[in-house]
Amino acid sequence: MIIPVILSGGSGTRLWPMSRALYPKQLLPLTGERTMLQETAARAGSIPDSGPLFCVCNEEHRFMVAEQLRQVTDAVGGIILEPVGRNTAPAVAVAALRVRKDYPDATLLIMPADHLIRDVDVFAAAVIRGLRASEEGALVTFGVVPREPETGYGYIRASTGDSGCSFAGDIACVEEFVEKPDRETAARYVESGNYFWNSGMFLFSAARYLEELAEHAPEMLDACTVAVENAAVDLDFLRLEKEAFTACRSDSIDYAVMEKTSRAALVPLDAGWNDVGAWSALWGVEDRDRSGNVIKGDVLVHHVSNSFIHASSRLVAAVGVDDHIVVETPDAVLVASKESVQDVKAIVERLKKEGRREAVNHQRVCRPWGSYETVDESERFLVKRIVVNPGAALSLQKHFHRAEHWVVVKGTAAITIGEKDIVLSEDQSTYIPLGTLHRLANPGKIPLELIEVQTGSYLGEDDIVRYEDKYGRG
Repeated sequence: MIIPVILSGGSGTRLWPMSRALYPKQLLPLTGERTMLQETAARAGSIPDSGPLFCVCNEEHRFMVAEQLRQVTDAVGGIILEPVGRNTAPAVAVAALRVRKDYPDATLLIMPADHLIRDVDVFAAAVIRGLRASEEGALVTFGVVPREPETGYGYIRASTGDSGCSFAGDIACVEEFVEKPDRETAARYVESGNYFWNSGMFLFSAARYLEELAEHAPEMLDACTVAVENAAVDLDFLRLEKEAFTACRSDSIDYAVMEKTSRAALVPLDAGWNDVGAWSALWGVEDRDRSGNVIKGDVLVHHVSNSFIHASSRLVAAVGVDDHIVVETPDAVLVASKESVQDVKAIVERLKKEGRREAVNHQRVCRPWGSYETVDESERFLVKRIVVNPGAALSLQKHFHRAEHWVVVKGTAAITIGEKDIVLSEDQSTYIPLGTLHRLANPGKIPLELIEVQTGSYLGEDDIVRYEDKYGRG
């Protein structure tokens, strides 16, 4: 049985300002109506006789990941929560340890959550081709047939016919993993015909991967084993034991295992793959107009060519621009030349260093119960638009530094204030004094929308004490 494992721990910093730490690119609908995570889950379902899928993700993303998966599949076997990011080798290790408990003979199909594959049928056929090699004990990777001398990808050198190494069919042995090359070197790789882009996708049995890890990175396997054995079940999630997983060395599966094993095999893949790692890549995979532009949202252009312009919340006008990226969100605008988009992550690093929320959150922040959006703020007041999903409820909580006014603008609100329970409908309001225990819930069948006005000496999100929470938050 093939068990798909989706790795959803990336942050997608080069796609800022759309992608942010708490809402990264895999959770965004960048290349279609579904998010990239949802597209990956649907792709997993295309594999013949595949079993339930497992997902490894950041615990901060858990409710968004669970909801997005629920919308496209009922075959989720488990969602494993990483307390900290430790790269792909430990992520695959904890998935292998977890899957092996229920499916000892399972073959794992490892897929990053944020890649684009246009031809799903070709991809599924490549997986089936690789299955026989994995059954022979190989650790299979999928090498993308290069279309051009790309310098943004790592490459894999496959064995030639006279190397004396072979697997069934057109599957080659892996001779070498190489880092991202310069353009001249990349051109030589493409011309040679035996270099492939490193897709970051793999196929191998859970037992074989753990055997290789025991040989090449035993301390990593030990840490991951403790983290899984001491993990806690939290609602529909498996929460890894924090101390053990945090102590684990951070390393990629390439460095930890694939470059060291003698049983690495490669299946060529030509299925319209793209890792959508930067805005220029997204420009390359989208439909363009006669001037070579990709236009999204309320955009007006004049003498603009070969550019990607995305407007999220307002009119964006561009004049006399060529080979540029312009991305507008409600709280940030990016303008960059296409050749410099790999450096967007430098802006994100600066935002983080300065403690600015634009690196972490959008103006609209998702929560397991719905979302909120900051409308206006000053030193002693903050105005939010809050949306609560049908049947959802915020935690029973209190604040020590702020009071709140709530005005219902749509739907029905069931509210607890101290010892009192009230129900409000449209155009009705209430007041929650500082330090008062309270809760907000939506008992209706349509989203509840309200305006919240906070006043006080401190308005940070950390001024909250939860007493009860249906989502298991502390």
